[in-house]
Amino acid sequence: MIRYKLKCKKCNNAFDSWFSSSKEYDKLKKIKKLNCHNCGSIKIEKTLMAPNVANSKNKSVFIEQDKKLIKIKNKIKEYQKFVKRNFDYVGDNFSHKARTLYYSDNKKLKGIYGKASSEEISELNNEGIETEVIPWFQDNEN
Repeated sequence: MIRYKLKCKKCNNAFDSWFSSSKEYDKLKKIKKLNCHNCGSIKIEKTLMAPNVANSKNKSVFIEQDKKLIKIKNKIKEYQKFVKRNFDYVGDNFSHKARTLYYSDNKKLKGIYGKASSEEISELNNEGIETEVIPWFQDNEN
């Protein structure tokens, strides 16, 4: 795992984000899947960070950080199980299905989840359709 300090060029919001590798960051940036959680902009850039150099003195700090990451990842997996049990998966059709449900007279009781770009999410929110973005681990990820 690698942590980058990111900055939104639109609203200057600075935030940290974790990636499995630097290649994952580059891939997500290229396909425009990185967005500012403050304003929704996809104009995100890495900022300079000082590296964490491990030594015997701060080894326990890294162990604690690893424990916290594992705890957070397990909590996210619990949320995923809840979502899978209580919502219908609509895949890449999320924005279309969300609009269909929102504008339909026949309101569906069960919510939906799926995939959408940050641009699609922004458009849905502008239309008054509430959405939430949550981190998602594939079942085969450790």
